Amino acid sequence: MNRLARHRLLWPVLVLVLLLATNVVFTDGFLSVQMKDGHLYGSLIDIIRFGAPLILVAVGMTLVIATGGIDLSVGSVVAISGALACLRISELDDQSAVGGVLAAIGLALVLSLVLGVWNGFLVAGIGIQPIIATLILMVAGRGLAQLVTDGQIITVNSVPYKLVGGGYWLTVPFCILVVLVVLAVTAFLTRRLALGLLIESVGGNAEASRLAGIRSRGLTIVVYAFCGLCAGIAGLMISSNVSSADGNNAGLWIELDAILAVVIGGTSLAGGRFSLGGTVLGALIIQTLTTTIYSIGVPPETTLLFKALVVTLVCLLQSPTFREKVFHRPRRGAPPASADADTKVRITV
Repeated sequence: MNRLARHRLLWPVLVLVLLLATNVVFTDGFLSVQMKDGHLYGSLIDIIRFGAPLILVAVGMTLVIATGGIDLSVGSVVAISGALACLRISELDDQSAVGGVLAAIGLALVLSLVLGVWNGFLVAGIGIQPIIATLILMVAGRGLAQLVTDGQIITVNSVPYKLVGGGYWLTVPFCILVVLVVLAVTAFLTRRLALGLLIESVGGNAEASRLAGIRSRGLTIVVYAFCGLCAGIAGLMISSNVSSADGNNAGLWIELDAILAVVIGGTSLAGGRFSLGGTVLGALIIQTLTTTIYSIGVPPETTLLFKALVVTLVCLLQSPTFREKVFHRPRRGAPPASADADTKVRITV
């Protein structure tokens, strides 16, 4: 029982349960899931469906942060990916042509991968600080998305493309299935193979990892490339869901939500150990919080403030130092105060 109480994900789970309970109070039938026309519908399904892009971006961000880096450009990559895909589809004679849609999607994902490699090259190859290297693409990328769309909102009417973010397959939203596949592949590569251990070693000490024979630079580039790919898939989902691309607003501030999801999930910004399950939980908390804000009628002008307060509360509850001071519980492994005092007396004598 004590082990469970000390688990780093206990408080995030409790906060998620509390948010769901709040929605149950304010929304009738919030927990109900119904089958209509062969598709699953319900508030819980909507939370996962609308949170799918954030989960993808947060998963990529988790691996980047595990190496001791950060990626502020994912929001711009989201906008670029959606803009390029919609532009190519809008130029098709037949927007329902599966081949043309797949080509547009492939082009957008390849560009997202290249942008991720560019970030990794600046960080690992040139030696620029990650926050500066990705800030460059964060600013320039948003401008690139505006150039692709020519400053306009590009609308498409493509049934195959609509499937990516707003369609259903096997009764479940297709975007949820995509997230499950990406999570399964990522978990297999990082937890069943040595890749996760290598990433953690680079985050713990990149120079020591290099001296130990680990290709830390190449691994860092791969991780940033994966983060860019995840952001590109998220951009396709967002633009597909609304059948349009907005280079100015698509993916705006999603990088901050992704970083918050990673932190809530228990991954340290200093690098090292990471938790994919914790990241998914953090992303679900943020999406559920957004749903809760609308359901309880929080004024729109205070939405961001309310969201920041809740996230701050979750992070404080996760902090062992904060819990020690507030609840007067010593941290695990910390010596009792009396023992510490006796030690000081002996040293003084």
